Amino acid sequence: MAGFLRRWEFAPGAIFRVGLMIAVAGGVCATFLATGAAGIGQAFAGFAVLSLAALLAGARHRQPGGILPMSDQPLAAAGDSILETVIGGLPDPVVALDRDGRILAFNAQAALVAPALRRGELALIALRMPGVVDAIRRARETGAQQRVEFSERVPIDRWFEMVVTRVILGRISTQAPADIFLLTFHDLTPLRRVEEMRADFVANASHELRTPLAALSGFIDTLQGTARGDAAARERFLPIMQAQATRMARLIDDLLSLSRIELSAHLRPETPTDLVPIVRQVADGLETLARDRDVKIIVNAPPEALIVLGDRDELLRVFENLVENALKYGASGKRVEINFSRDKSPDGVPEARVAVRDHGPGIAPEHLPRLTERFYRVDVADSRAQGGTGLGLALAKHILNRHRGRLSIASVLGQGATFTVHLPVPSLDSGFRNITE
Repeated sequence: MAGFLRRWEFAPGAIFRVGLMIAVAGGVCATFLATGAAGIGQAFAGFAVLSLAALLAGARHRQPGGILPMSDQPLAAAGDSILETVIGGLPDPVVALDRDGRILAFNAQAALVAPALRRGELALIALRMPGVVDAIRRARETGAQQRVEFSERVPIDRWFEMVVTRVILGRISTQAPADIFLLTFHDLTPLRRVEEMRADFVANASHELRTPLAALSGFIDTLQGTARGDAAARERFLPIMQAQATRMARLIDDLLSLSRIELSAHLRPETPTDLVPIVRQVADGLETLARDRDVKIIVNAPPEALIVLGDRDELLRVFENLVENALKYGASGKRVEINFSRDKSPDGVPEARVAVRDHGPGIAPEHLPRLTERFYRVDVADSRAQGGTGLGLALAKHILNRHRGRLSIASVLGQGATFTVHLPVPSLDSGFRNITE
């Protein structure tokens, strides 16, 4: 080891460079550890790797006839290659500032957060948010770590947390800074969007449950009060109460199903399943509803099996929702057609397709992108009158996502709507054999 070390030495200015790099590494790893972005082991390993890289970058090798030349300039100016290399290898957006608040270096991730960043310029010019400016000012004045959350509305809504950490280097040279400041950004956008979706979901679910509960409560109060002995009112109210209770039970069932599917969204079903008998079972089960609506269900099934890897009960739920919607909202067309086909996805993957088409009034183009959102309805009053919960298509989309499939929707006003299920077909060389063999 001693012989190895004797072959390396540091120029006076390079000692500062190495010290700076190690300090930067320690500051970044400490920030990740404090914010929970990394564990103790990960932070220590990162510090060790970055420190070793700084030593190797700052050292110069002694050759038998002399020493390889290396710049002795300390890291006092913007754009130092070693600092850029260290910061460029970090996964989060990071900006290094000198004590005057001028930008020493930043990585590509930081440039995406703040495109106006320029080396050698004041960070306050690129980061104009008042909260960010105040956090940098407080860190420079007090030397204490500062945290601030801020948001951007253009070009899209994004939320970030910025942590300002002071890294003390010590005065090694009169030309070198005694300390620098690291700005580390954490993207909070996914968390905020999940929070918003959760809040909207709870609000919508509460509203949907409150409506049938209010109806039931009103009828009960009436039957217990003025209509206590009125047999005609009782006969009129009881079927309505039963329908409201049934709708509330369906809503709760859909909510529970949606939660179960989301919990297992990362687990793809691996059971070979034939789509043809599933669709036939759905058509047979909804025959009574079709007869009541004076609609004919036409199943154009192929003679051979159409096999996918899937959960039979979940796929049954998908086609029940699609066919039931076609019977309810497309009844004016008097028929619902179900067609099977094989094709390839835009990525060239073989897939099975099942299209459920009605010949009703159709759906306006502006509604198509939002149909699979939870509780979204084209016509709220009509949907509730039909007994819908507003979760059927959202449930179908989540089930198909778990199966690595998708749902496409096409419609022209006055010409009906077509809901097509796309599911990948397993390859024969994956150890799968057709179950009809």
